Amino acid sequence: MSRKESLAELHEILKARREAIRMALLGDMSLLNELASQTKGDVVDWALDSAQDELSSQLAEVEGRELAMIDNALKRMSSGEYGECEVCEQPIPLARLQALPYATLCVGCQRAAEISGGSGGRTVDWSRVVDFPSDDSRARDIDINVP
Repeated sequence: MSRKESLAELHEILKARREAIRMALLGDMSLLNELASQTKGDVVDWALDSAQDELSSQLAEVEGRELAMIDNALKRMSSGEYGECEVCEQPIPLARLQALPYATLCVGCQRAAEISGGSGGRTVDWSRVVDFPSDDSRARDIDINVP
């Protein structure tokens, strides 16, 4: 199978995965709304519901990030950049793309990014590192550059 045929197959896989995640997210959100409308029960029921809500919320966040990566991969396919490493601009091996269809870095650049703690040339949202406002006095005591 040629690289072009493999990439076309990956395009279909990404579209199917995107649709599956969208459906899962719709299901997760409807379940959260349904659970929120049920206010019956004692403290233990409330605690269990709260824990389930938190778990569902975290799963939805992970699925949302994967959905964003899939959308990025589909945009890269449309622009002809798919399958090219964002750092070294070399072709990403098909084996890597088949294992992780929304990969944007080759194995070497991904490894280097992980070792250096970097993002492989991509911007990182560090605002989520700290859970409290930056004007809080506790924020000055945190060193996020610890190796």
